Amino acid sequence: MKRTTRMKYAAVALVGTVVLAACGTESGDGSDSRSAGDGGKTPETPRTLKASDIAGVEWVPLKVTVKGKDHPLPTDEKQFPVDEARITFKPGAAEPDVFGGDSGGTVGCNSFGADAKLDGDTLKITDLAATQMGCLGPVQEFENRFLDVFDGSLKVALKGRDGSRTLTLTSTDGDSITLREQKKDKADAKAVPLKGTKWTIDTLTSGTGDDGSAQSLPEGVEPHLTLAENGTVSGNYGCNTFRGKADVKSGTIEFGRLSSTKMACQGKARKTELALIDFFSGKVSYQHKDRTLTLTNASGEGLVAHAEPEKK
Repeated sequence: MKRTTRMKYAAVALVGTVVLAACGTESGDGSDSRSAGDGGKTPETPRTLKASDIAGVEWVPLKVTVKGKDHPLPTDEKQFPVDEARITFKPGAAEPDVFGGDSGGTVGCNSFGADAKLDGDTLKITDLAATQMGCLGPVQEFENRFLDVFDGSLKVALKGRDGSRTLTLTSTDGDSITLREQKKDKADAKAVPLKGTKWTIDTLTSGTGDDGSAQSLPEGVEPHLTLAENGTVSGNYGCNTFRGKADVKSGTIEFGRLSSTKMACQGKARKTELALIDFFSGKVSYQHKDRTLTLTNASGEGLVAHAEPEKK
């Protein structure tokens, strides 16, 4: 999938890095820092942050603070999966001339990525890019604020113990993002494999930027697909079932000719089916995160699917 840099959110799939620069150590003149006023105790020196302190962890966005006003994640929004909002930082070398990065995630609508370099207590975000699915209301407003802050040089403050830490990223303007560490047991339980999972489609997307839109499927229309290890795909368009070939490679799925049943479908089910028949007719890019699968074709049309709920 061709990537373009974000001027105000450009289209990408996630590819990128967290790089540990020469973080350095606390400097000093070698003299004894103890004094009579502190009872002869040496003050505790703050530990220098390492990339491993923030990498390999899922961070749940809690709020964005802009000009002193807190804007919490709109968790009561039902149209978008804000319960799956996650940010991750991934160590590795930056890829030259490739925009976007694995350091990123979603706050409930678009996926975004960037390269991130940690130097002491400063996290430098570069090559920030995002998909351009149109989102409305509080989720879009929160995302806009988040991405405006999640760029450039950010001061890092990490508090708490492992498993319940809070990460605060503060821009040079004083605006900030506050995130909470996702407990590992819950994060691990959420993840499902791309292949062998039944993906239920619940949203169709179209267009990019201000012209983009996201539409939930009608009640009672539940199309789905399952990608198998043997290179096949099967599922349901919302009325008729289908099966055929699907070649999964890094970041893309190429659908071959699909055969389907011939039931007569009417109304909303038929409309959904026609849209999906057209969509599953060539190569699409995919993003797979935890229990969410997003597919996008070359025309900017796409769909969002989720894994079946976990059985308790």
